[in-house]
Amino acid sequence: MTGKILIVEDDATFRGLLAAILEDAGHEVTQAADGAAGLAKLKQKSFDLVLTDLKMPKMGGIELFQASRNDPSCPPFVVITAFGKVEEAVAAIKDGVSDFLTKPLKDPATLRALVESVLMEHCSKRRLVALDEAEMAGLPPLDILFAGKAMSELRWLVGEVAPTESTVLVVGESGTGKELLARYIHLASRRKNGPFIAINCAAIPENLLESELFGHERGAFTGASATRQGKFELASGGTIMLDEIGDMILPMQAKLLRVLQERSFHRVGGSREIHANVRVLAATNRALAQDISTGRFREDLFYRLNVFPLALPPLRDRRDALDDLVEYFVRQHASRMGKRISGIATSALKALREYHWPGNIRELQNVIERAVILARGEVTGMELPELFRLPVNGVLPEEGLLKEAERQAITAALKATAGNRRLAADRLGISRRTLQYRLKEFGLADEEK
Repeated sequence: MTGKILIVEDDATFRGLLAAILEDAGHEVTQAADGAAGLAKLKQKSFDLVLTDLKMPKMGGIELFQASRNDPSCPPFVVITAFGKVEEAVAAIKDGVSDFLTKPLKDPATLRALVESVLMEHCSKRRLVALDEAEMAGLPPLDILFAGKAMSELRWLVGEVAPTESTVLVVGESGTGKELLARYIHLASRRKNGPFIAINCAAIPENLLESELFGHERGAFTGASATRQGKFELASGGTIMLDEIGDMILPMQAKLLRVLQERSFHRVGGSREIHANVRVLAATNRALAQDISTGRFREDLFYRLNVFPLALPPLRDRRDALDDLVEYFVRQHASRMGKRISGIATSALKALREYHWPGNIRELQNVIERAVILARGEVTGMELPELFRLPVNGVLPEEGLLKEAERQAITAALKATAGNRRLAADRLGISRRTLQYRLKEFGLADEEK
């Protein structure tokens, strides 16, 4: 494992020896002749490790560490001490320093092994922090993730691009599984041992998005009581997924473009350049080419993101996968709830096949979860939402009649809930977003507010 290392040592000969050994091992090395110069370097750019002498004029290694430790992105420190001063180095470790190195140097292998060990430990700690941030969920089996003939070419394309460092743009309707696909790309890449950080650009208020992405310094704005790392820092060494990228405002698009071009950024209110060691995956449900023509999305950013586009088909184009998906979700939810469910009745499965799934896989998963909650032994049509239980002459209606039945069910649900969309969606067993989609489709959007 290699990294960006700052060597702070007042002995020029010994400093040059350390630098040569580490550069030969593939590390990027920056040198400073004393603690004050080292502190200036730390404020200018980010490092993965600081190797500093314990005793130096102007500012010693411990003082340098103490001056840097309050920064959340402070790298690990290894102090260098004379062989007879080991007690001071041990005291420094108790204060928070990662390790120590004695001089004269025993052999180059000792230095290389120590640096490798500290970098690996630091990477592991950062990965745990990132996992907490992202609350990563497990992926479904690949045969489920890529179920259906419409996904066969996509599976091949993902297999080709995942091991590379290329930027990927995933395009698809809401609920098609864009984040799951991004997680798989990350796990199939060389960055799989690094963090995966996903951020929904549409869910963050415009005035906070820059801070969320790039972090901020203490006092950068009202309420910034402490320095905070952004998602790009937390994702260092791994992958960042920018979901709903099409909803990002134009000023932020310009700042993101700079990060993609320069591979560096500054925290809000900060002047230090921070290296962006991340792979970028982006996703959108918007037609970005159309947004470019209307001036809503930057053309230069689009070409930076659209290096390798992947189009996720909607569930209505994956009908041959529906049975497998339903069976998987039934087993998954039954297991999570501790319920014994034998499967799903043929009539219920037929109803699910006939539906056109505007909410895609997310809607299907929600419908099955609701059904499993209500089911006793087997999922039947009675556990499905009301719009799936509207037979015509004892059989399920054709598409036109089914849509009319859905329209009637939605109208009845809105009437029963005095026009409350949230309560109507709960009554129908669908998400509010799906209900809004259906209201617009059936021309009912203006019937209630």
